Amino acid sequence: MMVLGSIGFTAPWVLLALAALPILWLLLRAVPPAPVKRRFPGVALLLGLKDDESVSDRTPWWLLLLRMLAVAAIILGLAGPVLNPETEQAEGDGPLLFVIDGSWAGASRWPQQQEAIDAQLTRASRLGRTVGFLTLTQPNPPVFQSADAWKSRLAGIAPAPWQPSTAMIDAAKDALSGVGDFDTLWFSDTLDYAGRNDLLETLQQRGTVEAYQTATNVLAILPATYEDGAVQLRVIRAAAGEERDVTIQAQGRDPAGNARILGVATATFAEGATDAQTALVLPSELRARITRFNIAGQRSAGASTLSDDGLRRREVALISARENREGLELLSPFHYIEQALSPTADLIEGSLADTLPANPDVIVLADVATLTDAEARPLTDWIEGGGMLVRFAGPRVAASDISRVDEDPLMPVRLRSGGRSVGGAMSWGEPKALSPFTNGSPFFGLNVPADVTVSAQVMAQPDPTLAERVIASLSDGTPLVTRKTLGQGQIVLFHVTATAEWSTLPLSGLFVEMLERLAVSSSTAGSTIAALEGTTWSPRRVLDGFGTLSDAGSLPGVHGPALIEEPTGPMLPPGLYTSGDRTMARNVLTQDATITRATWPSDVTVRGLAVAPEQPVAGWLLSLSILLLLADVVVTLALSGRLLGRSNAAAAVLGVLLLLGAPADAQTAADDFALAATSELTLAHVVTGNAQVDDIALAGLRGLGDTLFFRTSVEPSQPMSVNLETDELAFFPMLYWPITPEQPTPSAGAYAKLNHYLRSGGMILFDTRDADTASFGASSPNGRKLQELAAPLDIPALEPIPEDHVITRTFYLLQDFPGRYNSRDVWVEAAPPNAEQVEGMPFRDLNDGVTPVVIGGNDWAAAWAVNASGGPMLPIGRGYSGDRQREIAYRFGVNLVMHVLTGNYKSDQVHVPALLDRLGQ
Repeated sequence: MMVLGSIGFTAPWVLLALAALPILWLLLRAVPPAPVKRRFPGVALLLGLKDDESVSDRTPWWLLLLRMLAVAAIILGLAGPVLNPETEQAEGDGPLLFVIDGSWAGASRWPQQQEAIDAQLTRASRLGRTVGFLTLTQPNPPVFQSADAWKSRLAGIAPAPWQPSTAMIDAAKDALSGVGDFDTLWFSDTLDYAGRNDLLETLQQRGTVEAYQTATNVLAILPATYEDGAVQLRVIRAAAGEERDVTIQAQGRDPAGNARILGVATATFAEGATDAQTALVLPSELRARITRFNIAGQRSAGASTLSDDGLRRREVALISARENREGLELLSPFHYIEQALSPTADLIEGSLADTLPANPDVIVLADVATLTDAEARPLTDWIEGGGMLVRFAGPRVAASDISRVDEDPLMPVRLRSGGRSVGGAMSWGEPKALSPFTNGSPFFGLNVPADVTVSAQVMAQPDPTLAERVIASLSDGTPLVTRKTLGQGQIVLFHVTATAEWSTLPLSGLFVEMLERLAVSSSTAGSTIAALEGTTWSPRRVLDGFGTLSDAGSLPGVHGPALIEEPTGPMLPPGLYTSGDRTMARNVLTQDATITRATWPSDVTVRGLAVAPEQPVAGWLLSLSILLLLADVVVTLALSGRLLGRSNAAAAVLGVLLLLGAPADAQTAADDFALAATSELTLAHVVTGNAQVDDIALAGLRGLGDTLFFRTSVEPSQPMSVNLETDELAFFPMLYWPITPEQPTPSAGAYAKLNHYLRSGGMILFDTRDADTASFGASSPNGRKLQELAAPLDIPALEPIPEDHVITRTFYLLQDFPGRYNSRDVWVEAAPPNAEQVEGMPFRDLNDGVTPVVIGGNDWAAAWAVNASGGPMLPIGRGYSGDRQREIAYRFGVNLVMHVLTGNYKSDQVHVPALLDRLGQ
């Protein structure tokens, strides 16, 4: 390619034809224009006369210039001119490999990276180079195809919520083993990682390597911890820089279940520092509602950390049959329990009647034998509602008659009287050790120290259900810990005391680990590999690269130690994992994680992502040449006096019509548009200028139309696209308007048509398509664009859609209105102030009008969209939950169209007497 300034030429040899323009000029100057014939009788007197010198007339210079410009435009157009050509990148004609890090670090700038890749694909297509893709977070052997084929699949590439691991880099190198030489464009996510330099050397052996990397500093947040009565938060960045404040949002749900920002903290990076810390003090109830912490303004899995039981500190009520005596703390029945639980749980002491109204998570009874009926009944109800009762034996339990003949409802097993101790009727030769925990026990995998022994215990009566209720036993097989379920809760009995009187268990670390496994404490955030040995954790919710939580679907369970020591990847995605009653968050980064900015050797060219796309202009130049040649024809006819001749009148009129763009055809097109829009009920969407968004909107209305056709009496025709500047809006009962940040603002005339449309009964469904990123009250570019577009419109007062709005029951009974995203923040026209509930009716008496606007961000068109074969175009969720969400989205669309067509018909009280009269017949 030859480049002149900001214009490049793909076929510069064609420009040699410009050298022939002076020769053409001389030839045209030598050829006179055609003579003009005039009838004049006096010419007969001049017959036979001759001039000594004859001089021919010449073509006017400006007409010659016009012809030269036409020829020059043809030559330049054939030379393949391109605006904004890539001038720095070396030319090539072999295969081209696009290497993409594809990690969470690039998620915040993913649209810019996609634009840069698209620009390079356009350039590769112009050069005729085959292209292959290699995503390092999901390495697969690259398939080299045409650049145009890859452009259609570019939207399917998304960042993963992990960084390339050493195993992934090795897999990438193996994938390249059977491929010949190629050049490489490496789109980096800015962060360094193990094995990157080795892969770079491998790629440089195959050809040239150029890197594309933004200068933006990557931010990440580490898992939150709870220390000194506050939530400790730490933010890191890849490279040192100037002083900077970072806002951290604590997100969760309020008592009504709505997503909210529950707290905000600010962390400050000192100049030259790469980490910043802050603390957030919240009440325990509010802290238990937190689900995640996000860095404001960042959209990536690394800028989000999930919370688990480590922050949801359990409330444990301690109730004993003995009072603590000052100075005898080591003899207190709760001394060792308090030492084990105080770092990870909130302890409550008092009577059972005082603690039950506080609804603690766990109640511990230490050597409490007998409970009154006034205490047992509410305690049983509390357990059945999901509470956990942990009981410890002792002298009082051993001497009582509790659960001897019949099993006590608040005991897991029947007990023998008297207990068992050294020197008694059933004395042991030596204190007994603990038996290794079996596979079905919640303690399975815990290491049993050799110094943990038991010298006394209460014995369990033999029973057919005893074996399945034993979760820990001694070396001789006698039960040490038993458990049974009661309703949604459970009852656990330690057959020893909570002190060191009967065993050394409370003196060991095993005691703390056993309480943790029973979910008595909330210390999963600090769990060790040894403590998780023998457990299996099932993924419940997982993060994607953008930091969005979704259902885990059918992902397999994870071995407990692997949850801590293994890196995140396809088989261990970051998210929330559960084991029994415990929940653990596996975040993208660990507590000791650091991030480092990627550096490149001097022989690798590094460019930014801000690349101006190449724009071919050959078509414009060739069109200009045609217009100039048409103008030359008209001018030549005018100079020769034939422009308005009888034989050429039709040709002149035809040329004028061509130059003016054939208004007759335009009128015909307008008539065809009106006929297509009014022949049947037609759904329409507003053209945004974004081809992908417009295609999805059209496909979404097509899918909604199919649903209406098969389920209702409405039979819409094919949907249409509407240009607000040129098309009539009155043909359509409803317009779907997707919002994009870059779409142009309508003109004053278009706003006049829109206001007339709204006042005449039309409805516009505004869809900002940002419910996944603008949740929790956050702003978004789409939301700000909607405010700008809607400002000149005559829109009435709005309110969140109430439960008794007619849209919730026009065809289906609905309470949620999901699309591709599921958010209930949908706004409609506010009800009149005097709209009151009529006694005996399930909804208010409203007028018969249709809400002129419906505003939301759930991306309904994406949920409705179908491909050419009628199948879903875009995925929604996973498995059954995703299919259910798509079905509810279709039902919302049906209700919306029915509301547009029937108004508030179902709220009309006029028909009630007639209906009651018919029922009476």
